[in-house]
Amino acid sequence: MITCDKQIIKGLTVDVLSLTNDSRMSAKIFSYGATLAELHVPDRFGSTANVVLGFDNPEPYFADHPYFGCIIGPVANRIAGAQFEHDGVRYRLDANDGKNTLHGGGEGLHRKNWRIISMKDDSEPAVTLSCQRSHLEGGFPGTLLVEVTYALTSDNQLRIEYGATTDVATPVNLTHHSYFNLNGAGCGDVLDHELTVNADEYTVIGRDTIPTGEIKPIEGTPFDFVQPELIGARISRTENGYDHNYVLNKTESISMAARVYHQDSGRLMEMWTTEPGMQFYSGNYLDGTIKGNGGAYGKHSGFCLEAQHFPDAVNQPGFPSIILQPHTSYRQLTVYRFACVR
Repeated sequence: MITCDKQIIKGLTVDVLSLTNDSRMSAKIFSYGATLAELHVPDRFGSTANVVLGFDNPEPYFADHPYFGCIIGPVANRIAGAQFEHDGVRYRLDANDGKNTLHGGGEGLHRKNWRIISMKDDSEPAVTLSCQRSHLEGGFPGTLLVEVTYALTSDNQLRIEYGATTDVATPVNLTHHSYFNLNGAGCGDVLDHELTVNADEYTVIGRDTIPTGEIKPIEGTPFDFVQPELIGARISRTENGYDHNYVLNKTESISMAARVYHQDSGRLMEMWTTEPGMQFYSGNYLDGTIKGNGGAYGKHSGFCLEAQHFPDAVNQPGFPSIILQPHTSYRQLTVYRFACVR
């Protein structure tokens, strides 16, 4: 089932979409930022809870916030020096993270009011939203048309499918930026969540969390989650928590990237993706000043698993390219699968 209401905020008509499947899983999506604001999932006791951090209405998303539940682009993560060069032309971008560009700049896709282009109202509801960025908006070349589809399946998968086209060669690296807490939004930190990551290597970061270009094994480091480990077990050995890109072990076009289990609730979440990398972020900069669904969000009160190409790929020739050419299409599929361990 799917319903759609509307709210007028700052002169914009924001669509408020509610999706519910036949297995007691539901989602609330705002057209502003193509934002997943709520995701209600059953636990081992049969109770449902919202497992993503966010706000219960669209208005707070118009102010600064840490990208709760938004679609990120045109380039997720960081671009060093807020610039890159392609075909002999240097493009200077919006610097919104010190001297660097973060998540597409201050006016990235998270600041767009997306347009609904289709809805599927049945036992596996889905909605497709679209937005367009102009040539040199935020400094990025090309007129970029982006579509994203959110779907809830009958077996409690949240599927996010992306598509994009451009008329000028341009970098594209889209992701979804939900903060998950499998115990429920506002219900403490996530340090007691057990994480497994399907990766043997990570991209080393230097100053300002910019990759150095080096790819190293994770074995023997606090970033090693090849075997299930609590998020909090080795976090004190990191500089300020986790905010690192993992080089995923790819075996098929879509592979499992990570698995997270919360023992008390019995909720289990797997993330599957077509992308070569995944940013694991442990909510290091949440400090309790933001109050959203479930209460105040303190440090480590949510974690992000962001499917992506590697950060700063436009300036790192050794990383897979993210340049999208005209007359071709960008495609990505990321799936969050939920289950209960009883």
